[in-house]
Amino acid sequence: MKKVVLILCVILLASVFLGAQDYKGKARVMGFITDEQGKPLEGVRVKLFCIKANQGFELKTGKDGKWVAAWLRGGDWNFDFDKIGYEPKRILLNLNEAKKNPDVVLSLKKTEGVVISEDIKDQLAKGNDLYDQKKYAEALAVFQDIITKFPDVYPIYRSIANCYFSQEKYDLAEQNYMKVLEKDPTNVQAILMIGNCYTNRGDAAKALEWYGKVDFEKIDDPVVLYNLGTSYYNTSKYEDALKCYLKAVEKQKDFTDGLYQLGLTYTNLQKTAEAIAAFESYLKIDPDSPRATQVKAFLEYLRKK
Repeated sequence: MKKVVLILCVILLASVFLGAQDYKGKARVMGFITDEQGKPLEGVRVKLFCIKANQGFELKTGKDGKWVAAWLRGGDWNFDFDKIGYEPKRILLNLNEAKKNPDVVLSLKKTEGVVISEDIKDQLAKGNDLYDQKKYAEALAVFQDIITKFPDVYPIYRSIANCYFSQEKYDLAEQNYMKVLEKDPTNVQAILMIGNCYTNRGDAAKALEWYGKVDFEKIDDPVVLYNLGTSYYNTSKYEDALKCYLKAVEKQKDFTDGLYQLGLTYTNLQKTAEAIAAFESYLKIDPDSPRATQVKAFLEYLRKK
């Protein structure tokens, strides 16, 4: 009986291995992949899928942009080519086991943004979930693992920087925002966050220098607007500060920090009626805190003027 069982196991194992080799044959094909300027592309993933066997495998191009696949079954195969930062491409080839197959020569078009592959999406979602839960160290580990495996996905540096920023490690945050700018020099969010790094380190002049790189009309984040306004306020540029605070509270109606600073800015500009209105709006949201007591004192003073 044991002998019969052993024979059955051998047969079953053989069938498994045979199934895993269904795409095997005698065909061979090679290819060469470049960018649009004809420069060889290294690290392009080439996914080969035998339609009849319903199986396949993958490989990557070398420094010379070349790839070779051998011992393939004849018939129709799907070939998928993808590399982060380039538009993916698919072709259908009918491979012949009896004669030489033509070389596959193609170029990939660079995308304006970065294409996130399926390999990355799950990890990215995990990292974002951890970040949202304020588990910054755990999220950082996930994002660093992604960038190690997929160094072309440079937007991940912004996620890494955000983790450092949330941990108040502003030097490390700035370094990683700069890595985004190395690839995308006009990235608005990275520029503004570097400004925030300087704001939180108490360097108002440097913060203003970075905020000034972005068209004011493109700034929609209330916190960034608040930081920008405070940088102007601390250097006595009250008209500029006013513009920022007004937009900040327009974007977020219940922004108490913004309303408080708005009231102070109007006071410095000797716009008493507007200052009173700003402080009254503040008290509708926060009537009982220690700062609310201060706001009530401001209002009492302003109403006597």
